[in-house]
Amino acid sequence: MTASSPHHHHSASPIWEAHARAALAAQGSRAGGARQLVIAALAGQACCASAQEIHAQIAVSGGTTGIASVYRTLDLLHGLSLITRIDTGDGVARFEPAHPDGAHHHHLVCDTCGSVEAFHDDALETVIHTVADRVDFRVDAHDVVLRGACRSCR
Repeated sequence: MTASSPHHHHSASPIWEAHARAALAAQGSRAGGARQLVIAALAGQACCASAQEIHAQIAVSGGTTGIASVYRTLDLLHGLSLITRIDTGDGVARFEPAHPDGAHHHHLVCDTCGSVEAFHDDALETVIHTVADRVDFRVDAHDVVLRGACRSCR
């Protein structure tokens, strides 16, 4: 993957979906209707999505579940470290799969239109770990959000 590819690291993720289901089963949570629908929606998304967007995606795919069930499921998945919560700075929490192999991407957020785009940069990953070593800090997770103006809004 090139240093600046602004793209979906893992769009549809059957591996993560199976991992999430197994993790729920291992801790005794039944993957009931709402949970199955939320996991499937998360696995199919290209980038982070809000609870509202996930709820809308489930409806589009023909599933029915209440928004409260979506929030509860997201809380559960987040508590099990199966999803990452992304704060893009607009007060709306967004979520995406936390891949067991550590694969992840970062986010470009447009302050004008609110678009969120994924990007991956190997040099940035190296610098984050170099800084962590220098300040003697163990980094367990990180999310980089670059805010500004997208191509269309500039």
